[in-house]
Amino acid sequence: MSRNENQYLQLLKHVLEHGTRKEDRTGTGTISVFGYQMRFDLQEGFPLLTTKRVGFKTMASELLWFMKGDTNIRYLLQHKNNIWNEWAFKRWVESDAYDGPDMTNFGLRSQTDESFALQYKEQMDRFKQLVLTDDAFAAQYGELGDVYGKQWRAWRTTQGETIDQLQDVIETIKRNPDSRRLIVSAWNPEDVPTMALPPCHTLFQFYVADGKLSCQLYQRSADIFLGIPFNIASYALLTHLIAHECGLEVGEFVHTLGDAHIYVNHLEQIEEQLSREPKALPKLKLSGDWTSVFDADVANITLEGYEPHPAIKAPVAV
Repeated sequence: MSRNENQYLQLLKHVLEHGTRKEDRTGTGTISVFGYQMRFDLQEGFPLLTTKRVGFKTMASELLWFMKGDTNIRYLLQHKNNIWNEWAFKRWVESDAYDGPDMTNFGLRSQTDESFALQYKEQMDRFKQLVLTDDAFAAQYGELGDVYGKQWRAWRTTQGETIDQLQDVIETIKRNPDSRRLIVSAWNPEDVPTMALPPCHTLFQFYVADGKLSCQLYQRSADIFLGIPFNIASYALLTHLIAHECGLEVGEFVHTLGDAHIYVNHLEQIEEQLSREPKALPKLKLSGDWTSVFDADVANITLEGYEPHPAIKAPVAV
């Protein structure tokens, strides 16, 4: 078994064995532990889970969306990426402009009521089409507030200026790789109330040693089954991209979790995943003649040798 994948599977087992039952914002219920750390050696292979298929292109387009400083789901929908839809959709169906059937608690109701699930799909499809085709609608209801991309690329100061944290960190890695200030924060207390979802992955720091770039992420809230596989892959990819621009090899991705939780409606899926034998990790390939990470495109990022077990579907708690 790959040590990289084993890190994640051990997290699942640890929370199942030692977690505490807790209620949560979504009303779903969780099994949770506080404080956990995993370390992934990026030289061993790209840490994309093989015990279930994880949408690599979906993860990559989301990361590039963050890196562009974008906060509107239109870019994601253009890349067939639907992972942020529910939060924007919630704002629309709770607004005075919404004129469809009642979508209260749509995330939970659509799991148990087939007729409601059909209504939900119809309204979601309508919402996505409006975001893609109606500029005014997209500007109002496709926006998620000052989420990750805004904080990474245009953090607002008290003087009314903005700080491009990510660009500044990349330039500092090139100029002063031994700096202990290679930090990007997404947690801006002033902006949290305006965000569709306050940042779960709140702060990350880079570290350069022996010609290798490593990254550590602090994640305040960790949906272990659905979210964490994406987060691991996303920050591993970010590390690869920045290392490529800075002329460095990749080192480790260190993932530090605050509230690490399993939603109680994911238990059957986790049991199935733990019954599967991990396979060999894929290799990441970066192509194209780009020299800045901000010029990279999804087409420049590919995987070789990814042959996972089938995907395992589970509901998203909103």
